[in-house]
Amino acid sequence: MASATAGLEGVVATSSKICFIDGNKGILSYFGYNIHTLAENATFEEVIYLLWNGRLPKEGELARLRSTLVANRELPDAVTAFLKNVPPGGQPMDVLRTAVSMLSLYDPLAADNSINASTEKAVKLMAAVSTIVTSFNRLRNGDPVIPGDPELGYAANFLYTLTGKKPDDVMERVFDLALILHADHELNASTFAARVTAATLSDIYSAVTSAIGALKGPLHGGANEAVIQLLLATSSPDDAVRRVKQDLGNKVKIPGFGHRVYHVLDPRAIHLKKMSEELGRRTGHTDLYEKSTRVEQTVSELKKLNANVDFYSASTYYSLGIPVDLFTTVFAVSRMSGWTAHILEQYRNNRLIRPRADYTGAEDGQPWVPLENRS
Repeated sequence: MASATAGLEGVVATSSKICFIDGNKGILSYFGYNIHTLAENATFEEVIYLLWNGRLPKEGELARLRSTLVANRELPDAVTAFLKNVPPGGQPMDVLRTAVSMLSLYDPLAADNSINASTEKAVKLMAAVSTIVTSFNRLRNGDPVIPGDPELGYAANFLYTLTGKKPDDVMERVFDLALILHADHELNASTFAARVTAATLSDIYSAVTSAIGALKGPLHGGANEAVIQLLLATSSPDDAVRRVKQDLGNKVKIPGFGHRVYHVLDPRAIHLKKMSEELGRRTGHTDLYEKSTRVEQTVSELKKLNANVDFYSASTYYSLGIPVDLFTTVFAVSRMSGWTAHILEQYRNNRLIRPRADYTGAEDGQPWVPLENRS
C-alpha cells in the first residue's frame, strides 16, 4: 500500500467539472468562468444557476430561479418553533446544523433521491438557509421575523430580513459579491464531507448537514470571526501591529493568513479588500480597514504569508451590520450553492468514496492474555 499523505494534501480524490483552482497562479474559476469575471459581472443568483447547471442562465431562467428562491423562503412551523426555543447562548452553527437537518422531516420529497427531486430540494435548501440564519438572529433578540420581499434579490433579502432595513445599492452589491466569492472552492473539508455522505446515497439534507458540521470546525470556518475579534481588541493600527508582532513572537498563528492550496495571493482577497475599504468609508469603520492593511503588511513582511478570503471578509461583514457570531453561518449561506452543486454531481456519477488508511498500529498476531493476568 502506498504511504499516507497527512491531511490528504495533494491527493486527487475525484473528478469534477465545477471548480478549478491553480494555487501557484492564484486562479479560481467556476465552470471555466474566472472568479474575477464573475465578481465584476455576475449576480449571486447567476452563480447559483451556473454551479447547478454548468452554464449561465438565460433571462427567463434567471427570473424563475429568483422567484422560486423567494417562494421557498418560509420555514416549516416546527423549524420556526425550534428557533424560538433555542436555549440562551445557543451557538449559531449548532442551530443552523440542527434546523437544516429538521427540514427533511417536513419535505414530502425527502426520501426521493432522484436528480429531479434532489434539484428541487437544493432550491429549498438555498432559500431556507438564509431564513434560518436571519430568523434565529431576530428571535434571539426578541424581534419579529421579517418575511422576504419578492422584489429583492437574494443578497438584499438576507440583509433586509436580518436588520429590518432594506440595503442601499452599494451594500447590496457588496454582500452579493461576498456571496459569489464564497460560493465554491473545490474539495474543501465541508464539500468533501458532503460528497462522502452523498456517495453513500444518503439524501441531500444529510449530506448538507455533514458539510455544516465540517464547516463549524475552527480549522475550516470561523477564521473571519477570529480576525474581527483581533481587530476590535486593538485600539489603533499601531496597536494592531504591536499585538501581531507579540503573537508571532509567541508562535501564535494570525487568523486570516495562509492557505492550504494558494501559494500566492488568494484571488478572492483582492475583491474583499476593495469592499472593506469602500464599506469602511461609508459606515465609519475606516479604522478597521487601516488596521487590516497594517496587519497584512506586517504578516507579509515577517512570515511571507498572504491574506486569504477570511481576512478582509471580517471587516466587510462587520461593516454590513452582521453580528460577529453569525460570520460562519454567512459562509454556509453562500457555500450552500457549492455544496448542493457537488452533491448533485456526485449523484449523477456516483461511486462510494472508500479510501484506505496507512496502518501504523501493532503487528497482527498479538497473543491473548487472560483477564486475570493483565497488568
